[in-house]
Amino acid sequence: MSRLEDLSERYGEHHRERRTQDFVYAGAERARLFREYVGGPGRRVLDLGCRYGALTRAYAEGNEVTGVDVDREALVEAAKLGIETRWANVDEPLPFEDASFDVVVAGELLEHVRDPAGLVGEAKRVLRPGGQLVASVPNAFRLKNRLRFLLGRKPEDDPTHLHMFSPDDVGALLRDFEEPRVHFIAGRFVPLHGALFANDIVFAGRKPR
Repeated sequence: MSRLEDLSERYGEHHRERRTQDFVYAGAERARLFREYVGGPGRRVLDLGCRYGALTRAYAEGNEVTGVDVDREALVEAAKLGIETRWANVDEPLPFEDASFDVVVAGELLEHVRDPAGLVGEAKRVLRPGGQLVASVPNAFRLKNRLRFLLGRKPEDDPTHLHMFSPDDVGALLRDFEEPRVHFIAGRFVPLHGALFANDIVFAGRKPR
């Protein structure tokens, strides 16, 4: 069995055990932000880690979307949205030409890969000058997780998470992008202190022209 096949099997099992096909972490709030940043119509969009396409629905209409995922079965469902799909491991160089997309989406993906900064670099490579990166990660250093740690429990209980991101880590990922934007979302007390209470961080930036 190849590494790609092994990952497809493991992530497929994980997806089907933990989430329904239409589940979107942080729900409508995250979908709205992604839709705004992707824009369109007429955008060529690379959707990394698209899974079943639950979030893709927010920005697929009127745009030319290519969805990439390691879960081969999930891609079968994503293709029903009328998008192109590509079975690939995003821990390897992306199988696309330089400057070939207007937008690269990476929603709830970077925490799962071995080299998040490397993947962001690949996203920048395949973006056209002035193109937009739109991404999100769990806010791993939120107060809830800090309390779990103090109680002797793991801050995160998802076995597929390889990295934990703080707001500063997100800022570092955007270092080579212009017009960086960071949003703290999904949490009752976010208006009081986003970094402490948000469950998720959505961020975006433009590739320099």
